[in-house]
Amino acid sequence: MRDVTELPVQYFPGRDGTQLAYREVGEGRPLVLIHGYFSTATVNWIKYGHAAAIAARGHRVIMPDLRGHGDSGKPHDKAAYPPDVLADDGFALLEHLGLDTARHDTAGSPDYDLGGYSLGGRTTVRMLIRGATPGRAIVAGMGLEAITATAERTDFFHRVFNNLGTFERGTAEWRAEAFLKTVGGDPVALLNVIETSVDTPLGDIEKIETPMAAVMGTEDLDHGSPRALAAALPGGTYVPIPGNHMSAVTKPELGTAIADFLG
Repeated sequence: MRDVTELPVQYFPGRDGTQLAYREVGEGRPLVLIHGYFSTATVNWIKYGHAAAIAARGHRVIMPDLRGHGDSGKPHDKAAYPPDVLADDGFALLEHLGLDTARHDTAGSPDYDLGGYSLGGRTTVRMLIRGATPGRAIVAGMGLEAITATAERTDFFHRVFNNLGTFERGTAEWRAEAFLKTVGGDPVALLNVIETSVDTPLGDIEKIETPMAAVMGTEDLDHGSPRALAAALPGGTYVPIPGNHMSAVTKPELGTAIADFLG
């Protein structure tokens, strides 16, 4: 299998024509994995070995860079960031890959799986609400309350991006700014991205029939309850892993939990 540190970037068009990027590794059943806010596919899934671990279990792991992130387009025009555009981009990727509701595997199940971490997990839920039909889904680093009411964390990132260079070392804001520098994030594009978030009513979540794993670090206290999310779903499973919102991504248990759930 190809060294995942050398995965070439590939591109597909968003429905509005914005150039969007993705990488992939492995062969087998496709799994689309979406990274978290102001991270990238490389940082979230490749750097710490999750993509390689999942691919080794027989999966084709497909990892887009969200609009405004990584190697994807980062337009500054607010018109490029309508509500729920990240879900629109997710559907554009499924169409580009030929993964849609009409295709099934030999057992009659939908022929791909779908998941994400943090904002990627919320985007997964939005896609499910809007008609995506993967065989299984993973929502990691994102609990119920952060899906039903998105504004609380939005205020934090507005404070960070509008006051760069002013935070005391060691604070949550300082750590967020340090991570922004590490990934080379574009503050203007990222502020536009955060405005695209859409609240998902509990009643809509309760109608999701896709089997879903709610995966979260046991010390992640800022993104809602994964237990409550799992309990709200007819096919929900809570999967605890070590770490907080940031550190859980660096631990092998994240990739293992996803691979184990997919089988």
